[in-house]
Amino acid sequence: MASPLVSDALWSIIEPLLPVPPPRPRGGRPRVPDRAALTGILFVLRTGIQWEMLPLEVGCGSGITCWRRLRDWQEAGVWDALHRELLRRLRAADRIDWSRACLDSASLAAKRGGDKTGPNPTDRGRLGTKRHLVTDRRGIPLAFILTGANTNDSMPFEELLDSILPIGGKPGRARHRPDKLHADKAYDHRRCRQACRRRGISPRIARRGVETSQKLGRHRWVIERTFAWINRYRRLVTRYERRSDIHHAFTALACSLICFNTLQKRF
Repeated sequence: MASPLVSDALWSIIEPLLPVPPPRPRGGRPRVPDRAALTGILFVLRTGIQWEMLPLEVGCGSGITCWRRLRDWQEAGVWDALHRELLRRLRAADRIDWSRACLDSASLAAKRGGDKTGPNPTDRGRLGTKRHLVTDRRGIPLAFILTGANTNDSMPFEELLDSILPIGGKPGRARHRPDKLHADKAYDHRRCRQACRRRGISPRIARRGVETSQKLGRHRWVIERTFAWINRYRRLVTRYERRSDIHHAFTALACSLICFNTLQKRF
């Protein structure tokens, strides 16, 4: 028998983060349970199907109901809170390696346009979105931001570093700065190195014309693997959402699931 999309362990983490549903007037259809709606959201995220094609056999109501729940929970900050909570649990279990972090970006097509899109110079100028990501040494996603595909990789560098929120889970101060940061030649700028040093981070950024491509993947392969993990969620291979907040919600949920899977592993 196939395992449920929303396991008891995952639901026990998500349920306390959900807002209290508003009171409903008497009469009318009963509200679709939150766990059922989350099942529909995960089904769309994993398979990439259109909302209106969500099978009734999944038992999660209509596609528009699941979309509205995704939107409402995004407005309530549920998905980012879920990511932070799972990072906190990972740090409590000593699963986050702060000795080294990796930073990179990846572009994807934006079929319907919308905000945070731009002409992709590597895709004949078609509209696209760029996903900027920073991970720990093991590839755990610590933070991400979305921009247009025509945004230079180095431009949101400081914003991405500051997007790593303090992570508790252990006695003492919460931590949000790695010891070292690895990045490729796209970030070979003085301001990027200075931004790292101001934050107490030792920059390990490849230099143009000095370091060969063979050496770049020694420590940075983990972030390429994380991008591959994200692309397992087929809804994120191509951006179909016109609204960037909906695409952000899907991305945050995928990062959270990667953290959850890491937390469930036995080492």
